[in-house]
Amino acid sequence: MGLLDFVKDIGSKLFNRDDEAADKITEHIMASNPGISDLGVTYKDGEVTLIGKTDSAEAAQKAVLMAGNVKGVTKVVPKIDIIEAASAGKDAASALEPSNVEYYVIASGDTLSKIAQKYYHDANQYQRIFEANREVIKDPDLIYPGQKIRIPLNAN
Repeated sequence: MGLLDFVKDIGSKLFNRDDEAADKITEHIMASNPGISDLGVTYKDGEVTLIGKTDSAEAAQKAVLMAGNVKGVTKVVPKIDIIEAASAGKDAASALEPSNVEYYVIASGDTLSKIAQKYYHDANQYQRIFEANREVIKDPDLIYPGQKIRIPLNAN
């Protein structure tokens, strides 16, 4: 599953009115800023556009997940300058969906241990998933169906 589409009725409820969505999502991302500078956020009809700069694709991925895992958001359009991608001759789209990361939507009955078992064949590796998603998952025991997370696939 790709990074940019989300389930509208799932996620943290940050805003009550569309006119406050951009400010609330900006505050949410900046509270756990994964490494985005000059952040700008717009919101219209469930679509969030993120503008900013970062040194790493991981920071951009996390900002997209933070914005997307908000109730009322169906899509995130990242317009983030990723310095490491540009210096490697990659475009931002390929940097956001690299081969060493998979995106996973949590299903009913999932735990981080079950997900770790599926991807790493070791339930005890759940902490690896938690660490890769600290900005999105505040407590490894509190995940919810429909939440989208990053699964790092590279060697540990």
